[in-house]
Amino acid sequence: MNWDTVKGNWKHTKGLIKEKWGELTDDDLTQAEGRKDQLVGRIQERYGKTKEAAERELDSWMSALR
Repeated sequence: MNWDTVKGNWKHTKGLIKEKWGELTDDDLTQAEGRKDQLVGRIQERYGKTKEAAERELDSWMSALR
């Protein structure tokens, strides 16, 4: 799945994201609003990860959705 697809289906994708990263709040996802850099930042904050680790985890998760 590419990021354009994620962004285009944001309402559906938010539910999948919450399943994977349950510590993210609805406000986190509303503020991210389909922007990958914002979502990476929220994952980084909530889970205490580096930016690189959060990006790798998000990219890996997106690849698994295909």
